[in-house]
Parts: sequence; structure tokens; C-alpha cells
Amino acid sequence: MKQSIIHLSLLVRDYDEALAFYIQKLGFDLVEDTRLSETKRWVLVRPPGSSGCCLLLAKAANEQQLAAVGNQSGGRVFLFLETDHFDQSYQSMLEKGILFVREPVAESYGTVAVFTDLYGNLWDLIERKGNAG
Repeated sequence: MKQSIIHLSLLVRDYDEALAFYIQKLGFDLVEDTRLSETKRWVLVRPPGSSGCCLLLAKAANEQQLAAVGNQSGGRVFLFLETDHFDQSYQSMLEKGILFVREPVAESYGTVAVFTDLYGNLWDLIERKGNAG
């Protein structure tokens, strides 16, 4: 038996503002954007070159969900974006206005810096040792 995580739901305030951030600033690919109703869409994005897990951008539908936008992990790093060219990815993100809250550091496992998405969720940008392109 084989199993895999194929999507991870990320609460957003608005589909279009989230798409603008993930596609224009992070350079993600739009995998799917299907209208399900007047208020709900099935929106999948993923990093370029990735064939793995997609982010499902899920518009907050009530006050409880809206309160969790930007804080789905209680203030911890929530998502991990792996790159095979750390310096190039980091510089590109800086040029596009991505806010880094922790500067790059060399750790035993690789190089890592922490940035925020448009809602304040914390992400690691990471190049693991041995994965340099």
C-alpha cells in the first residue's frame, strides 16, 4: 500500500490576493482554479518544478476560520519551502518584497531563513546539505 499527502489547506482571506502573492511574489505555479459556487473555489498552487504536495488556498468561510488566517500554527514555522539554489531564491524573494524575519544561517542540516507570507504565516526557506544544484 502506498499513501501520500497531496494537498495542504491554507486559510486565506481572499483567493485573488493569495494567488497574486503565491504566483507573482513566490513564483508558484497555478495547478487549478475551479469555481465550485458563488463563494467557493478549488485553488491549488505549488512551487515551480515540484510534483509533490500542493497548497489548497481555502477562503475563510466564518469568523473562526478568519481568526486563524495567518496563524494556523500558533506562531511556529508552518511551511517549509525547499530550494536547490538558496542564494538565488533568497535574493529573488528579497527583490520581490518578501519579508524575512530571520536572516539566513548555516545549520547542521543546511541553510535556512524564515519569511512570512502575506498573512503572517511563518515559512522556512531551506536548502538541505547535499541538495545544492
